[in-house]
Amino acid sequence: MNLFNLRRSAPAAVAEPKCAPVTQADAPQLSRERLMPGSSERASQVFVRGQGSWLWDDQGHAYLDFTQGGAVNSLGHSPSALAKALGNQAQALINPGAGYHSRGLLALVDRLCQSTGSDQAYLLNSGAEACEGAIKLARKWGQLHRNGAYHIITASHACHGRSLGALSASDPLPCNRCEPGLPGFSKVPFNDLAALHAQVDSRTVAIMLEPIQGEAGVIPATREYLKGVETLCRELGILLILDEVQTGIGRCGALLAEQTYGVRADIITLGKGLGGGVPLAALLARGSACCAEPGELEGSHHGNALMSAAGLAVLDTVLEAGFFEQVQDSGRHLREGLARLAGRYGQGEVRGQGLLWALQLRESIAQELVQAALHEGLLLNAPQADVLRFSPALTVSRGNIDEMLLRLARAFARLHASQHNRREVPA
Repeated sequence: MNLFNLRRSAPAAVAEPKCAPVTQADAPQLSRERLMPGSSERASQVFVRGQGSWLWDDQGHAYLDFTQGGAVNSLGHSPSALAKALGNQAQALINPGAGYHSRGLLALVDRLCQSTGSDQAYLLNSGAEACEGAIKLARKWGQLHRNGAYHIITASHACHGRSLGALSASDPLPCNRCEPGLPGFSKVPFNDLAALHAQVDSRTVAIMLEPIQGEAGVIPATREYLKGVETLCRELGILLILDEVQTGIGRCGALLAEQTYGVRADIITLGKGLGGGVPLAALLARGSACCAEPGELEGSHHGNALMSAAGLAVLDTVLEAGFFEQVQDSGRHLREGLARLAGRYGQGEVRGQGLLWALQLRESIAQELVQAALHEGLLLNAPQADVLRFSPALTVSRGNIDEMLLRLARAFARLHASQHNRREVPA
């Protein structure tokens, strides 16, 4: 039975795009057995094309994507501005080498600093590397300005990436794959200013936080908490590091989430959406935190010409007049729709900001819902057993949001029917 042919027709404005199946003549049969297992199990679909909020598999089935690679594809799949920038740059220069400048690298660093009010920027391949760089930079600052202080305070259930240093700053619970790492880190409850203050001592060099804890289930910092952390850092003479790998580049309805909270960090990490799908991250520093010397942050292909072209294309797009207002409007529409659906199916709170939202479930059925949604042609993500996460393209339309809500409702109905059938099966 082809479930895709049983779905109700979508409104004309959001009718499911069509894509012809890839036949044997088009491509050879590909084996999954040669792919080494990674950090998580992959779905069985083989995707061949993407456009905006949609993906197509090799059977011609269309999927509405509300994960976008975990907020990586900030402008959606294969946006024309990014595709054009990459194509043009690839014909001119891809990678001059780590020891050399390119025009694109210098242009991107300059644009990042100007648009964020930063003094220096360093380009990397991933958010984990950016967080690793932030740790190194803070400890170098501690050597220069705080009598060799090196200790960094982070929040419980934080997830700052998967390099050794970033894992050390993370909590093992949300990732389910983080191992105890390097010394020099301590973790305190998120949104608890008193607990954080009590942990600071003469060894402390920085406080490192996510404005919204994405992997923990999209848990936002309260305004009072983040403002209080900033004040504490200023009073005690330590650094504030904000991990904006998931919340930056427009995800929260502003270029940086710190702007929505009215705070200013000393060091910021960016990743995911900065490259729009191309591996690209950045480490931003302000004031005396700009203390790195050549060779201290290391790197290989960081900020090559091709990656820099992608970053410039993304920045040019999100900094267009009215873009962030559109993100905020779409986010409100998504939040309101999720709240109605949560009420209809007896689920928990909807929380988040901009176009990063979570639906708290009453039971640990998130993975089952993800699978039910997949049958409805909807791609979702479950960072926790009882949480669904929504990180659509920043360019997502209201029509796509409404279509997602319809498919999610059908996924709930499908799961409830399955649970009912299981209960009725005789022992």
